[in-house]
Amino acid sequence: MSPHTPFTLDRVVRMVIAICLFLGILWLINTLKAVLLPFCVACLLAYMCEPFVQYNRRLLHLKGRTVAIFVTLFELIFFVAVLCYFLVPMVITEMEQVGTVLHRYATEELNISVLPQDIQQFVRRNIDLRAVSNLLSKQEWLSIIEESLSTTWSIISGSISLLLGVISWFIVILYVVFIMIDYDKLSTGFKNMVPPKYRHISNKIGRDIKHSMNHYFRGQALVSFIVGILFCIGFLIIGLPMAIVLGLFIGLLNMVPYLQLISILPAAILCLVYTASGQGDFWSIAAGTTAVYCIVQVIQDFILTPKIMGKAMGLNPAIILLSLSVWGTLLGLIGMIIALPLTTLLLSYYNNYIIHPNERK
Repeated sequence: MSPHTPFTLDRVVRMVIAICLFLGILWLINTLKAVLLPFCVACLLAYMCEPFVQYNRRLLHLKGRTVAIFVTLFELIFFVAVLCYFLVPMVITEMEQVGTVLHRYATEELNISVLPQDIQQFVRRNIDLRAVSNLLSKQEWLSIIEESLSTTWSIISGSISLLLGVISWFIVILYVVFIMIDYDKLSTGFKNMVPPKYRHISNKIGRDIKHSMNHYFRGQALVSFIVGILFCIGFLIIGLPMAIVLGLFIGLLNMVPYLQLISILPAAILCLVYTASGQGDFWSIAAGTTAVYCIVQVIQDFILTPKIMGKAMGLNPAIILLSLSVWGTLLGLIGMIIALPLTTLLLSYYNNYIIHPNERK
């Protein structure tokens, strides 16, 4: 189709039908999102685990996929269990320590020399520090869990729909297994669904989506995980309160490149908490925190990103953040899961049909 093709009635009708189909698909996804969400989560997990399945197949010299899949799932469950075993007690201890400091600051009128008195008075008047400290205590968390379990059981016993909703999440595991077993067949099947006339351009768009998915979900997820661990280690070394929680939070933010800059504010607040606890000077812990940020950023930019991501550039961070916001607003959690492939699809379509229409021939 030439860029100078006139807008005939036939062309306009086809454009209207295409827009109606697109809106209809969005409406259908939004209507069925409660059912589709477990399936989409399973697809994402299967996609993330596929490189490990292939690695286990090569390592164990397996011809089929079934054994490699269950080995991968066992490794994943074992890794998560070990991580929780070591991290959860440390996180609980850190939260209790911060809660104790906040309680002292609220009750003993502790003074933080680097903060003006007006700001400290404003905080004491408008923030219930005692409630925050109670929320961070171990006893409060245990009571919340106990109450939640009791409430959940009473709700489940009186609501079949909620019971089915809980059971549906167990189906995610079955989805993951079945998708991983037929991963290659499903990928080929999606390609064969496109009419032969449009397979060339659809394969090109599919490669664009695959490239962006590999770059974002697999590459950026691995970089974010390593960055989060490095921040945890750095904050633990300098003695920053809630080091593990803040480090993992920064790693999660790093899924969108450079979004970890948002964490500077909570890091500064934790530096003030450190000062209020009487463990040291504010400027010393602030300098240590800044050093951790700088060192980890250098490691990320000069070692992790080049080694893991390569020189290929993915979507612009602003586009990633915008797509997550837009699709998340339209379709909720399921929209955030499918945000990147949908955005890449639209950009590829725009590039192939609007910017470079002659290259399709």
